[in-house]
Amino acid sequence: MRLVASACLATSALALVFAGDALGCVRVDEPMRKRLDDSDAAVVGKVLSRRETEVRGAPALLLTIDVEQKVKGRHLGNPLVVRSPLHTDCDVEVANGKTRGFLLTKAPDGTLLATGAGVVAATPLLAAGGEPRGGVIKVVVGLVILAIVVLWALRRLKRGARPELPGAPRP
Repeated sequence: MRLVASACLATSALALVFAGDALGCVRVDEPMRKRLDDSDAAVVGKVLSRRETEVRGAPALLLTIDVEQKVKGRHLGNPLVVRSPLHTDCDVEVANGKTRGFLLTKAPDGTLLATGAGVVAATPLLAAGGEPRGGVIKVVVGLVILAIVVLWALRRLKRGARPELPGAPRP
């Protein structure tokens, strides 16, 4: 029994000794469409300002983003304030005034979070976002309703049906 416990302990110690450095921020190598689907919100905009703060004792950065276009998400204000880690591998390193895409995650308290891995070029994000969903269907339904109304009005005009309005002259 002692021999098995010693072997397990030695194996665990060797695994820890030869383990590589852990990465704090994972750079995702996935298609932009999948990254967009996995995010809670996405915008294209410029960083207007940065302010250092503390969240539960850990340093954080509050970024104010001037939203040029919403790609995903509802109820996103303009400007948008997001929180980012500070002094980690996941720091957001974008110059103020430079247009970038931001893939955002929503924290349990509702705060939007940005990481360095979630800052992307604006053009691929816009291309992956495409047009607003349901846009074509709304146009088709609108055209069908318009056609029905026009046909109804032409039919009434052809039949000569006139409303009986009080005080109106008789035809």
